[in-house]
Amino acid sequence: MYQDRSLKMSDDKVLVSHILGTHNPHGQEVDAKPFLRLLPKILSLGPRGDLSTDTPLIPDAPLHEKLQNAKKDVALLETLLTTIHQTTNKDFQLDKKLKIAKKDADLLETQLYTVNQFTDKDVDFLKNLPSMIDQTTNKDATLLERQFNMIDQTATKEVALLARLLYTIDQTAKKLAYMASSGTKAHLTTVTIFNMLAIYKWGVKLVLTLFAFAWNYGQFDAQTEHGAPLKPQFNILKDLIGTALEVTHCVIEFNELPSKYITLEVPALSSAMAQIPSAAYWTVRSIVVCTYQIVSFNSKGYEFALSTTEAWEPSTLALKLKIILEDLRKKMKDCIQYIEERKHVESDQMLVKPYQMLVKLFTMIHIDNIKVLKALICPRDDVLALVDGTTKKRVNLDVLRRKNVLLLISSLDITQDELLVLEYIYNEPRLHEMRLQNPYEIVWIPIVDQLTDVKQRHFEVLQTPMTWYSVYHPSIISKASVKFIREEWHFKNKPILVVLDLQGRVVSPNAIHMMWIWGSHAFPFTTLREEALWREEAWRLELLVDGTDATILNWIKERKYIFMYGGDDMEWIRKFTKEAKAVAAAARIPLEMVYVGKATKKEQVKQVRANIAREKLSTCWQDPTTIWFFWTRLESMLFSKIQLGKDVEHDLMMQQIERVLSFDREGTWAVLSRGSSVLAKEHGNILWSALFEYDQWKKNVPLQGFDAAFQNYVASLRGNSPPPCCRFEFSHYDGKIPENMKCPECHHCMEKYTTFLCCHDEGIVQAYLH
Repeated sequence: MYQDRSLKMSDDKVLVSHILGTHNPHGQEVDAKPFLRLLPKILSLGPRGDLSTDTPLIPDAPLHEKLQNAKKDVALLETLLTTIHQTTNKDFQLDKKLKIAKKDADLLETQLYTVNQFTDKDVDFLKNLPSMIDQTTNKDATLLERQFNMIDQTATKEVALLARLLYTIDQTAKKLAYMASSGTKAHLTTVTIFNMLAIYKWGVKLVLTLFAFAWNYGQFDAQTEHGAPLKPQFNILKDLIGTALEVTHCVIEFNELPSKYITLEVPALSSAMAQIPSAAYWTVRSIVVCTYQIVSFNSKGYEFALSTTEAWEPSTLALKLKIILEDLRKKMKDCIQYIEERKHVESDQMLVKPYQMLVKLFTMIHIDNIKVLKALICPRDDVLALVDGTTKKRVNLDVLRRKNVLLLISSLDITQDELLVLEYIYNEPRLHEMRLQNPYEIVWIPIVDQLTDVKQRHFEVLQTPMTWYSVYHPSIISKASVKFIREEWHFKNKPILVVLDLQGRVVSPNAIHMMWIWGSHAFPFTTLREEALWREEAWRLELLVDGTDATILNWIKERKYIFMYGGDDMEWIRKFTKEAKAVAAAARIPLEMVYVGKATKKEQVKQVRANIAREKLSTCWQDPTTIWFFWTRLESMLFSKIQLGKDVEHDLMMQQIERVLSFDREGTWAVLSRGSSVLAKEHGNILWSALFEYDQWKKNVPLQGFDAAFQNYVASLRGNSPPPCCRFEFSHYDGKIPENMKCPECHHCMEKYTTFLCCHDEGIVQAYLH
């Protein structure tokens, strides 16, 4: 019997000590991965890890029948060998070695298939060889000769190494089969295998042993012969071999960890390397036991399945290997984390000097802006770093010399709404004389951490319609520049607009809010200009809708009453519009109404717009970009006030802006104006009640006028019911967030919370609520 009961499986130290003395790795380095990639195919397990119990572990026919598809690769290899011989006039002797190997037909199939795995790089070289010859013939014949010699030497060495490995595999396979047939104890056979493979590293030992085992599998037809009764035993073996493959992969991965970033001083690696001999022992022993079981299946068949008492060992070994595998994987995870941390530290250290150079450069005085633009975007003079959005041709950074430059910095998540509005603002002054008076250019700088094929295509989709300048490829932005942009200009993936003057000085670290509020009229986008523009503004309807809807501006000129309302409660909208029309008719006032949606919940707003249009309740903005821009401008107004250090308690306009934004967060709302003058702005229920109860205050209209009578009644309703909670959402990515705020309703200090918000239809997390 092959079971060695004198050695308990838990005595790892005793068992492993028998093989540590045999371990003497030396000689030529061996890449075992090509063999490892072949193993699942030869074992008929499919791709790595495909261990379905429906997949046969033992092939239905000898191995050479399973490798018929490799003959195409063999023919290709022989053609390539002929090409090398004819092209270089060298005698590689490879075909001669292959002819000798043909004494064993089955071995030849495996050898040729494996040669293909080892010589892929030479095949790739040969594909380019004619072009290389053509280019080199008249230039450097000596160089070409060296290339030929390199191919000659590499191919000769690899084929010689391959021959030795295949010989070793063949001998190991024979030894396994012999000792299994003779009933040798499993431990003794395991030690014998390690003696045969003494000169190889642990991972290579495991690969060669598995390959030898796979070679033996092709000699057996037990599954077909004995049928279903043995299926449970076969499934156990499949599980054991699959686990052995995984352990082998893991051991090889440990050997390939980069010594530049991790050494044996790291506990996770040192512990893993100390555990690998034990893992290797139990893996090889598992292979030995599987071989023994197959021999027993073939010799005893169905009786073996019913009578043997040794069937427990494969299951126990599989459990032990899984425990070892789980432990090694945990240590591998720790090692990879350590390596990533080291790489991150190394990357940060490499960025210190160029980052500090950028910081210093932006504090210096320059004649023009080219020096800072080159340092930030691309320092090489021979690279056409930009794409002109008008001509779609690549141009040099010199086209920006002594111009005001607005750096549009964003991730690839910049929205079409943002791009469409910005394009309108950018192109509008170019239709007038303003461009000549106040020249500025926009340059798009995309920040992409890891550029994939998908992200590359997305970049191209975003770049193509742009009418301004953009960097020709995200990769030209250095890591130091990205670090500078993130840390000095506080870029957090949401678009920012950094303004540089003619000398490259930063006049605004983020003028995006000014751009949304006033467009190009905010030029040159300085803080002084921002304060001057606010001094020109007043709380009027034009402030809310300027640049958004020309129709409303016409209503304002005609001195009409205008209800702007929002929310997503369809029932309230039906009641509100009905009562508003009734009051307007009774009071004989010219009334217009427009639905402006919500800052979020795009899908719900889309449905509401469709209902309003179908039922003809009022005017509504059908373009989603218009709705987005309306709310973005309002939020930008608040951010602008905050960045200027304004206090809501002493800034009346800031109070009004905050109230409208708060209304949107709480539900339905409306603003009533007469021409430019805003008469009332309230929560939806209060305004609906005022309209619904028109009979109670209409007697005051002849005395006070409609405007005053309506305002007084709304104020009375508001005084009789406490206002709902007031809240504001500030995106973590939008820049400066106030440490504290006072409520625009009661002027008490507001409590500060953190909320994670996802509106689903937006596709990404839009904001964090503070």
